[in-house]
Amino acid sequence: MALIDCKFFSETLGLSSSITVILPQNTEGQIGMKGALKKGKHKTLYLLHGLSDDHSIWLRRTSIERYVAPLGIAVVMPAVNRSFYADMACGEAYETFIARELPGIVRSFFNLSGKREDNFVAGLSMGGYGAFKLALKYPENYCAAASLSGVLDVAGWAREKKEMVFSRLFTNAFGTGPLKGTKNDLFYLAKKLRARGTKMPRLYACCGDKDELYVQNVKFRDFARKNDIDLSWRSDSGYGHTWDYWDLRIQTVLDWMFPLSQGS
Repeated sequence: MALIDCKFFSETLGLSSSITVILPQNTEGQIGMKGALKKGKHKTLYLLHGLSDDHSIWLRRTSIERYVAPLGIAVVMPAVNRSFYADMACGEAYETFIARELPGIVRSFFNLSGKREDNFVAGLSMGGYGAFKLALKYPENYCAAASLSGVLDVAGWAREKKEMVFSRLFTNAFGTGPLKGTKNDLFYLAKKLRARGTKMPRLYACCGDKDELYVQNVKFRDFARKNDIDLSWRSDSGYGHTWDYWDLRIQTVLDWMFPLSQGS
């Protein structure tokens, strides 16, 4: 694998930004790891960070580079600060940056595929919300999305979180109006996409039953089942909002997205 720390200027954000990129490489001599490089342009996973993290966190807390080495895929990990992957009410247009600008930038730098069936998005916590939001709002961009312990009911969470720090976060990201039934509400987005008859990306969600976000994950699971939405769901006993869980389950997500048995 090649690991690239990439800094570039974003026209959307109006500032310099950073991404970490993993690129596939054929290797035989690495001890304990074998890399694969498939023909043509690379399938790409956009891997999103959580509220307290940045673009480096997946590399620092998990073995993501080792996990993707045999798959022959690229991984793009962007930095979005504490934006909730939104075009912020008080801040930058991070949703537009990730959904519209970033794919073109990375494809101009690297040999990445632009085909929908070759593009995937996943994330943890705030990034799980971001992954589902991007997939449901821009279904032409991604064939599958995965949420690990995601904030899947952001409207409900905003009502519950009374601490000043969270109030400020939600206001900066979304403004002061209600979130339910808006372009930032995953339930609304999924229902709207379903009603349009547009092909919906496959969805995967997992959460530990000791996680503060477990109830809202179950709520989204039940909503998906009721509305005939293609959601693969996994509940894990004894796990909280922790990196040991995400390091474990990102491996499950990769198996779900890129099954080696199907030549992916």
